[in-house]
Amino acid sequence: MENSLFRGRLVRLGSENPEVWAEAFSRWAQNAEYMRLLDSDPLRLRSPKTIKEWLEKEMEKREWSTYLFSIRILDEDRLIGFVDLNGIHWHHGDAWVGIGIGEREYWGKGYGTEAMRLVLRYAFTELNLYRVSLGVFEYNPRALRSYQKAGFKIEGRVRQALLRDGRRWDWIVMGILKEEWEQQGNLNLA
Repeated sequence: MENSLFRGRLVRLGSENPEVWAEAFSRWAQNAEYMRLLDSDPLRLRSPKTIKEWLEKEMEKREWSTYLFSIRILDEDRLIGFVDLNGIHWHHGDAWVGIGIGEREYWGKGYGTEAMRLVLRYAFTELNLYRVSLGVFEYNPRALRSYQKAGFKIEGRVRQALLRDGRRWDWIVMGILKEEWEQQGNLNLA
């Protein structure tokens, strides 16, 4: 039997109160590179108070269709990012996943890949979902490789969907099915 659904070798998934999230999100939003990898919206700075209020409203509004987790490294229990399952269609067993590692010193070291594997384990074993999808920007090859390591496959492209720095970029759609995840043997991460 699995000893911890939310724990891997490098990270654990946890919950946070909106105040803790607000401080971290406000700080991470000041990193333009992080925000451009995370979101297609124009950059915007927000205070911790504004973010806290927004999070509280979102958590209440989406209680049964969104699962939001913190990503904490095991050796320091430091908050380094978030991962969420959202837009869940229970009837179809389908959800979207989003992830962000806000602490730059943890980029490219496997923390995000492991967090993604943990949230997929939760999605497929605990929520009994059938498929999980995500979108990634063409200019983020590090994330693309991480998602492929976690088992996602490219399913399509929305060509030239995003304008950044005077250039058009594709939005790449990826997905993973429960049976593909099971074939990888991802059940035991600890």
